[in-house]
Amino acid sequence: MRRGTGTAAAVAAASAVMGAALSAADGRPAALTASEQAVVRFVDAHDADARALLHRVVDINSGTENVAGVRAVGDIFRAEFDALGFQTRWIDGAAWHRAGHLVADHSGPGPRLLVIGHLDTVFAPDSPFQKLQMIDADTARGPGVIDMKGGDVVILQALKALASADLLKTLNVVVVMTGDEEAPGRPLSAARAVLVDAAKGAAAAIGFEDGDGDPAHAIVARRGTISWVLRVTGTPAHSSQIFSPEIGPGAIFEAARMLTAFRETLATEPHLTFNPGAIVGGTTADLDPAEAKGSAFGKTNVVAEHAVVIGDLRALTTAGFEHAMSVMRGIVARPSPRTSASLTFDDGYPPLAPAAGNERLLAVYSAASLDLGLGPVSAVTPDKAGAADVSFVAGEVPMILDAVGLKGHDDHTPGETADLRTLTLQTKRAAILLTRLSRGG
Repeated sequence: MRRGTGTAAAVAAASAVMGAALSAADGRPAALTASEQAVVRFVDAHDADARALLHRVVDINSGTENVAGVRAVGDIFRAEFDALGFQTRWIDGAAWHRAGHLVADHSGPGPRLLVIGHLDTVFAPDSPFQKLQMIDADTARGPGVIDMKGGDVVILQALKALASADLLKTLNVVVVMTGDEEAPGRPLSAARAVLVDAAKGAAAAIGFEDGDGDPAHAIVARRGTISWVLRVTGTPAHSSQIFSPEIGPGAIFEAARMLTAFRETLATEPHLTFNPGAIVGGTTADLDPAEAKGSAFGKTNVVAEHAVVIGDLRALTTAGFEHAMSVMRGIVARPSPRTSASLTFDDGYPPLAPAAGNERLLAVYSAASLDLGLGPVSAVTPDKAGAADVSFVAGEVPMILDAVGLKGHDDHTPGETADLRTLTLQTKRAAILLTRLSRGG
């Protein structure tokens, strides 16, 4: 997803607001209860511990297909949850060809809450980007530091803060940290079964992704994503005969015509994008959608017989997906003479459509932020919000909020960087939100 560029300014603004809101009596916002003030003190006092834990987990490679690495990061968080009295279990992911998921459960009298993180990153063991590096006292660059090991640390530190103030005992919460968010295993129904099951009966679900990098923003709606494969076959012949009634345009020209028709028909649809990410064509053409790698052979004087295109489709609602797929299928179903084509769609991430409950949860979160003296939090446009695990529980949970984790910029790149000042900021917000939701707030 695209990132915001105003993180530092936003943090500075939040800090200024916080300073203005501090009460003269104890240095804490007067709107907080005594217990909530104790939570804030704990977070401030243990910032160094949080940073050390972040450094520790970032330095372990947990690229999605690095099963041992994902398990190793999961083991660290599992030990931390065990120490807090959670009932933990590891769900083996062999059935969907991944490491698996960590589930940590804490029973309490409050409404059931679902908290979502993930352990994997996009950086494979052979990536040159492997370790956390401090740029300055409050800035760190590292693989997965914001997407989303920083969010996982925020989750844990918020729960520790509640425990320190004797507030954890009222919390009825299940934490699910998936091991394959960046590249979900297949079948997708199996890979997300544990997450969907954990959502049943939950009053709210909270995801700790990084969002657009701005601490003044959170996410209440996300577009889903589906991958697609277009395969086109033409009539091979000497190039001098291309476009003749007997030969037609060939596979490459026909694939280009269909892609252009997709763009001309659907480009103005709101919240809808479709992107051809790779294309190969020639006398022979092979493109593996799973690996996104392909090869082709052809000659300049031969009309191409085959073309393969892979891409993704993103929409905000199920209806948006159905409309776009119908249009694309209709275009492919009307090939040019002497060509044929097929279009297939894969399982993908469902959308998190706008909902009144999500807006209500954002209001509770924003109120907590205001009471902390950290300013209001508003919603990011879904056009800047990529797919994420919270979308899988949209049909189960009446209130969903995402992107409340550590903030920074350039995730999924070797420049992935965290603004560590937002570690305490986001932890305080999360802790107050959780305790207020546990009281039915």
